[in-house]
Amino acid sequence: MGSKRSSIVIVPVMLLALLAASSGCSSGEQVYEKHRFMMVREQIESRGIEDEAVLEAMRGVPRHFFVPSEYMSMAYIDSPLPIGEEQTISQPYIVALMTASLEPGPGDRILEIGTGSGYQAAVLACIVDSVFSIEIIPGLAASAEALLDSLGYDNVMVKTGDGYYGWPAKGPFDGIIVTAAAPRLPDELTSQLNIGGRLVIPVGRFPQKLQVYIKRPEGLELISSTSVRFVPMTGRIREEKGNEDAE
Repeated sequence: MGSKRSSIVIVPVMLLALLAASSGCSSGEQVYEKHRFMMVREQIESRGIEDEAVLEAMRGVPRHFFVPSEYMSMAYIDSPLPIGEEQTISQPYIVALMTASLEPGPGDRILEIGTGSGYQAAVLACIVDSVFSIEIIPGLAASAEALLDSLGYDNVMVKTGDGYYGWPAKGPFDGIIVTAAAPRLPDELTSQLNIGGRLVIPVGRFPQKLQVYIKRPEGLELISSTSVRFVPMTGRIREEKGNEDAE
C-alpha cells in the first residue's frame, strides 16, 4: 500500500491536550475505553488469550493514538491499519498473541525488532521492566519515540537501526519479539537471548509461520508455529545470498 509523509506523524498537534489526559497504560477517555474493553473481550479473550497481564495492558493502552488521525475511529476494529511508509499496525489479536507467547514478567528486559507505531512496545511496557525497540525507518522511529514519551512510557528506549544486528549493548534479553517476517531465524538475535528466554518471530515468505522458541542450554526449542502474514523484514537480512526471493 502507498504512504504519505504527512501520515508518519501519528499524533497531530491538536491531540496534545488529549495526550496530556492519558497516562500510558491507562487512558481515561471513556468513549475509547469502552471500545478497548469490547476489543479485548470479543477479539482477544474469545480466541483463547488468558494471560491477565496481557489482557490488562490491552485494555489500557490507547491504540487510537498509535494510528494516523484519519484512522482513529477504526483503531479498535479487528484489523491491521496503515501507519505510513508502507507499514501497518498489527491487528489487536496478533499483538496480544505475540505478547502472550513471550510470557513476559515484571522484571523482564525485552528486545523488539520493528517499532512501527510503537503500540506493541507500549503494551509490553505495561508488563515488563524495560523494552528496547529498534526501527529501521527513521521517520517511524522518531514519531514512535515522541509518542511513547508523550504518553509516559519511560521504560521504552527506541533507536533507529537495522534489527538484524539486535542491540548487543543492552542485552542479553529475557525475550525478543520481531514484528516483521524474516526469511530465516537470525543468529545475531538468538545470541542475545538469555537461557530460558523466548523469541517470537514470523518466518518465511508466504505462507509465513509465527514461530515461538525457547532458548535451552543445548540450543533453541521450537514450541509453536501459527500461520500469519506480516510485512517483510528489510535491511541486512535481505542482502544475504539465497534471500533474494524472500520478498
